[in-house]
Amino acid sequence: MVTRIKATLNDFWRYRYLLVNLISRDFKLKYRRSVLGVLWSVLNPLLMMCVMYLVFSQLLDTRGTGIEHFPVYLMSGQLLFTFFSDATTSSMSSMLGAASLIKKVYIPKYIFPLEKVCFALVNTCFSFIALILVMVITGVTPSFTMLLFFFPLLTLFVFSLGIGLFLSSMTVFFRDIMHMWTVFTTALLYFSAIFYDPTTLGNAWFIIMIKFNPLYWYITAFRQLVLYGEMLTLEMVLMCIGMAVVSLVIGLFVFRKKQDKFVLYI
Repeated sequence: MVTRIKATLNDFWRYRYLLVNLISRDFKLKYRRSVLGVLWSVLNPLLMMCVMYLVFSQLLDTRGTGIEHFPVYLMSGQLLFTFFSDATTSSMSSMLGAASLIKKVYIPKYIFPLEKVCFALVNTCFSFIALILVMVITGVTPSFTMLLFFFPLLTLFVFSLGIGLFLSSMTVFFRDIMHMWTVFTTALLYFSAIFYDPTTLGNAWFIIMIKFNPLYWYITAFRQLVLYGEMLTLEMVLMCIGMAVVSLVIGLFVFRKKQDKFVLYI
């Protein structure tokens, strides 16, 4: 077991430059021929927040639920959910997209879903500029707990990587998963407490379903640190770490078990 882990780490170190180059390539492709370029990483979440704020705050009168600093509440949930959605969706097709490269030379196959999750993380880091702007405009008082924002983000990164590894391996054999995942993430959006406070809901079963959603814990932990200036409870810390570890272990197990057959199906 130890020997296998050392071999994997050595493999990763050997191909670290490839990982960086793949992230750089995706970054350039995303903003190629775009006038504003990387600024869209800041503008896109801002514009999405404005649309969602208009719908949920004005048309549905979400302000009546008593959510303090609703724009920041909304945007913090939106950014983490978008990171998860982008990371897993792009990871899902990563093996199919790298088919020509995999068939020609040896490359550790996990590099490709890992690169997609890393790329989504880089985009999210740029998007945090938009979150800071909204916090300044709406008068949210910064606190020292904001410095710990990386904990829910990095544990969500590990959780997303595990899901991405699982999806990328299964999509090679079952392409329908790509269509199913789109529907699933749309449904997940409404169970992640992004634009409402679950504690104000009257339906107990709905609240239970929300708390079984891993994204709820990551988003709540992030808000706790960044928006409310409170330290995380032991339950939150254990939930974030535990779900990330379980996801990664399952993802790696399935990926390693299936990876030798990828060449036959891609």
